[in-house]
Amino acid sequence: MSHQVTIQPSGHQFYVNEDETILTAALREGFTLPYGCRNGACGSCKGKILQGKVDYGKFQSNTLKPEEIAEGKVLFCVAKPLTDLVVEAKEIRAAGEVPIKTLPCRVQKLQKLADDVMLMQLKLPANERLQFLAGQYIDFLLKDGRRRSYSIANPPHSDEFIDLHLRHVPGGRFTDHVFSAMKEKDILRFEGPHGSFFIREDSDKPIIFVAGGTGFAPIKGMLEHFFAEESSRQMVLYWGARARKDVYMPELPIQWQQEHSNFSFIPVLSDPLTEDQWQGRRGYVHQAVLEDFDDLSGFEVYACGAPVMVDAARQSFTQTRSLPEDAFYADSFVYQAD
Repeated sequence: MSHQVTIQPSGHQFYVNEDETILTAALREGFTLPYGCRNGACGSCKGKILQGKVDYGKFQSNTLKPEEIAEGKVLFCVAKPLTDLVVEAKEIRAAGEVPIKTLPCRVQKLQKLADDVMLMQLKLPANERLQFLAGQYIDFLLKDGRRRSYSIANPPHSDEFIDLHLRHVPGGRFTDHVFSAMKEKDILRFEGPHGSFFIREDSDKPIIFVAGGTGFAPIKGMLEHFFAEESSRQMVLYWGARARKDVYMPELPIQWQQEHSNFSFIPVLSDPLTEDQWQGRRGYVHQAVLEDFDDLSGFEVYACGAPVMVDAARQSFTQTRSLPEDAFYADSFVYQAD
């Protein structure tokens, strides 16, 4: 039995088939709601049920808390309607215009950027290009039916290749293969683009980018998009890592800082090695932002990295620095080991 869902405040309506999640049905009908992991882990798709009942599905307990459920909150990526629904959600018009494709690709290049970070460059068939928004990701479709998600590191205007930054997860079936056995010219399949982590073009607010580890990848694409557009928006990148080697492309943001007067770069190390001889900022990356800004009410924040970092940034920025909740955009990386 299908159920009708009405989105407020837009008034848009769509039907959810039996055993289908709200998000899956919305995307099928061309209504793009915010989402990231699509498995109840990141919280990007969180919205509110105004009328009706749902099966909440399976999700991580720290992603949807009991008090939020009491307020009517739900994760659209795992929730299924039990009745007709009225939901409160912000639609993303731009992403809905981007077609999602399943494509073969060839591994054009494999280059280690650090001991545990690999640049993988993908070449699409000659008659294909992937349309995407800066910051979105693709899903590799593995032979066993599993998926692995990676953010696109290049900007949309530079789409001859698709660049990805892969961190080696010990015990991870896919990254173990990438780092030990994969070769250039190997053939893979992927689906994309996915994700609601992309630039909001209808704003002129200054931006704070917060990257943790390979969370730099989609932010790199975003920044290169801004630079190509010759945007005048003020932008600062805080890139957090453990040691100096984990800031695996330091020369690039340094170059951007030299070339663009509206951009600045602040690397932050949480556990630098003695041989790093580190003289820069130390501690957690979100804490560095808190130290530098007393009021974030007029800013937008784009944060990408491990869930613990993203959650700490979201909570501290909104609760102690007056950042509006709808000005915090994030993509949480959930690493998977087999």
